[in-house]
Amino acid sequence: MRVVRVALILALPTSLAVATPAQSKGCLRGAVAGAVAGHLAHHHAVAGAAAGCIAGHYYYKHKAKQAAAARKPLPKRP
Repeated sequence: MRVVRVALILALPTSLAVATPAQSKGCLRGAVAGAVAGHLAHHHAVAGAAAGCIAGHYYYKHKAKQAAAARKPLPKRP
């Protein structure tokens, strides 16, 4: 148990330092939704939060990529 606690203490600051706003927004929103859904599915809130974080991160990363493509100017015609 002590090893897990030390690993979490070391991993948390690293993950927070690497996360960008879009990634953290997706993870937080997904984790909240996943935790609620997991809680309603027979008290699996932690597993739901983890899955929701992954899904929310993917969703907002995809959304940011689409927004960047929409801002990209169209090529000029000859």
